Amino acid sequence: MGDRNFQSGILRLVYLSLLKHFGYQNWWPVDWEYHKRKGTNPFDEVVIGAILTQNTSWKNVEKSLKEFKRKGKLSLKFVKEAPYEVLQELVKPAGFYRQKTLYLKEVADFIFSLKGRIPKREELLKVRGIGRETADVILLYAYNQPSFVIDRYTLRWLQRFFGFSADYEGAKRFFENSLRPNVPVYKEFHALIDELAKRYCTKGKPKCEICPLKGSCKEGNLRKERGG
Repeated sequence: MGDRNFQSGILRLVYLSLLKHFGYQNWWPVDWEYHKRKGTNPFDEVVIGAILTQNTSWKNVEKSLKEFKRKGKLSLKFVKEAPYEVLQELVKPAGFYRQKTLYLKEVADFIFSLKGRIPKREELLKVRGIGRETADVILLYAYNQPSFVIDRYTLRWLQRFFGFSADYEGAKRFFENSLRPNVPVYKEFHALIDELAKRYCTKGKPKCEICPLKGSCKEGNLRKERGG
C-alpha cells in the first residue's frame, strides 16, 4: 500500500479537494430542535439511526425516525421500555422490522448497562445486531471517538483511486494509520467519500471525466488512456 507519509499526504489532498468541491456534509444528521423541545439526547438518535440504516436507504430511515417522533419518542429509554409490537410498527419503514426491533432492544440494554462509560469496539461487536460498520458509526458519530467508518463506497473508491483491494479491517487500518486521529476530519472524510461515490465514482461505469479527483485516480487515468 506504499509509504505511510506518501499515503498521508495523498489522503490530505483528497480530503481538501473533496471538501472544496462538496463543502461540509455535517454528518450525522440529527434533529436538534426535536431533542431540545423534548428534552431527549441527540446521542440516542445516532445510535437508533445506526441500527435502522442497516440494509436500507437513509430515505427509509428518515421515515422510521418520523414515526418515532410522531407516535413514540426518539430515545433509547423509549426503545428499552416500549412493547415489541409498538416498536415494530415504528421500525417498519426501515425494513427488516422484526430483526431491527430486536437489535434496538439489545443495543439499548447494552448502552444503559455502561452507565455512561464509553465502550470499547470489541464490546460493541459482541452486541447482537452490531457489526463492524455499525460499531464504528456509533463510536465516531455518537461517542466522538476516532474510529474511521468503512462502507461499500469507501472500498470501491480505494480500489479505483489507489488500485488496491482491501477488506473492512484492512481499509480501516489504512485510513487510521495514514491520518492522525481527528474526529471532525474522520466524520467529514467518510461523508465526503460517500458523496463522491454516489455522484461520480458510481457502481458500473464511473463518471471519471467530471470527477473532482480526475487526474489523480489510477483507474480514472487508465480509462482515459484506453479512451473511455
